[in-house]
Amino acid sequence: MTLQESRLDLQRRRRLGMVEAVWGQHKSVDQIVAILQTMQSAGELALVTRVDQTKAAAVQERCPAVQIHHQAACLTLGEIPVTGQESQVAVLSGGTSDRRVAEEAALALRVHGVATASFLDVGVAGLHRLLDVLPELRPMSVLIACAGMEGALPTVLAGLVPQPVIGVPVSVGYGVSAGGRAALDGMLASCAPGLSVVNIDNGYGAAMAALRILKGAAAQS
Repeated sequence: MTLQESRLDLQRRRRLGMVEAVWGQHKSVDQIVAILQTMQSAGELALVTRVDQTKAAAVQERCPAVQIHHQAACLTLGEIPVTGQESQVAVLSGGTSDRRVAEEAALALRVHGVATASFLDVGVAGLHRLLDVLPELRPMSVLIACAGMEGALPTVLAGLVPQPVIGVPVSVGYGVSAGGRAALDGMLASCAPGLSVVNIDNGYGAAMAALRILKGAAAQS
C-alpha cells in the first residue's frame, strides 16, 4: 500500500467534528510514518490505534515528536487539547485485562477535547466494586463499559443508571469466551433497555459514539 492508496480523510474534522483514526496493527512502520507526516503537514492531529511496543518505538525513532500511549497501545502526533472541564464521560472496565481497550476509548475522547474519568476493575464478579462507584458515575453524561468473559458489566450498569451506556466487548476470557464473541452476544442479547454495543475491542468506536451523543445534546441545548 502506498500513501496515495490510503486516501486520508483530511476533511473528517470539518465534516463530522472527528479526528481520523489510523488503524496501525496491519500497517508497516513506513506506512504509519508517511501517514503521520501527511497529517502533520495538513495541520491535523493524528491518532494511530493498535500499535505494539516494538512498532511504536520504531515509528518514534523516525518521528521523534510522536507520543506513545503505552496503556492504550496508541500513538498521537500533535497537541492534544487541554480539556479544563469536569469529566463528561466515564470509562469503566470489568477487569484490569480490559484496560487497553478502555484506555483507547479514553484517549480517543481526550483527542477531541472531552474529559474522561476512568473506573477500572469494577466488574460484576465483585458487584460491590461497581456499587461503590455509582455516586461518582451519576454526574457523567455518557458511560462506556468495557468487559470480557460473558460481558455482563454493561447490562448491570444500564439497569442501574439512566445515562446512555455503550458496551464494548473485549477479547479476554477462557475457552468459550471465543475471543470476545461471548461478550458481544451477551451484550447484544441484553435485557437492559437502550444499551448500545460496538464491535469487539472497539474502544475508538465507543468513544466516537459517545462524542456523537455529546454533540447531539449540545446542539439541542
